[in-house]
Amino acid sequence: MTQDSSALIASGAQAVQARIPDFPKTAIVLGSGLGGFAKGLVDATTVPYGDIPGFSRSTVVGHSGNLIAGTLEGKRIAVMQGRIHTYEGHGGAAIATPIRILKRLGVETLILTNAAGGLNLDLGPGSIVMIEDHINFSGFNPLIGPNDDSFGPRFPDMSDPYDRELRAKLEAAAAVAGVAIKKGVYIFVLGPNFETAAEIRMFAKLGADLVGMSTVPECLVARHAGMKVAGISIVTNYGTGIKSTQQTHEETLATAEQAGQRLEQLLRVFVQRI
Repeated sequence: MTQDSSALIASGAQAVQARIPDFPKTAIVLGSGLGGFAKGLVDATTVPYGDIPGFSRSTVVGHSGNLIAGTLEGKRIAVMQGRIHTYEGHGGAAIATPIRILKRLGVETLILTNAAGGLNLDLGPGSIVMIEDHINFSGFNPLIGPNDDSFGPRFPDMSDPYDRELRAKLEAAAAVAGVAIKKGVYIFVLGPNFETAAEIRMFAKLGADLVGMSTVPECLVARHAGMKVAGISIVTNYGTGIKSTQQTHEETLATAEQAGQRLEQLLRVFVQRI
């Protein structure tokens, strides 16, 4: 990491602390169509990404661009209302910096949510899926470049990218909340185009259950920094060729918003167990 990057992270953390001195230790990144979850926070403080050095505003519909801290069911949490993506033209530093700012603010647990495509008939639109592992098929890694030993080692271990203990608590929370949850492997692609039918068949043969254009870069940065990570996908559509329907981002948003109510029920119970 360059000296400029370190200064940017310090500046970003200071800007947030000036508005939210008691920053929570648990943070949730909200994916496409899930930004409404933040409305459930009590006594919330909102800081627009534009006010935070190192945070970039997403250009994608469904990603509002706010960092919010508040209380959910008596538990203090922070919410990233939207994320940036590599397909928007952002490099590794732009994606890594917000996660590292959260680390500097004291975040220990990061919950990553996303909208994803299902790669088999068992994962239809509206399914909520706990990510057990991932495949990075993008050729992109935000950890490329000089390593900052103050965050983590040059070669971080990825034997448990999505924390086993958190996964067990997530399953238990789903049972209590009465929300059906499935398990799967997420494959990360750059996008922004939806995948071809041939690609979907290949991804399934590689062992993937879900496909999407986010989450993995954030997981890599968070794990490098020693944060515990949980991942949750809402399946918004079948992958190309599984069903003879054309995919659109509008469909993604609509399905995510519908399933978002069930995800909120699940998260309300889950955050109490962290």
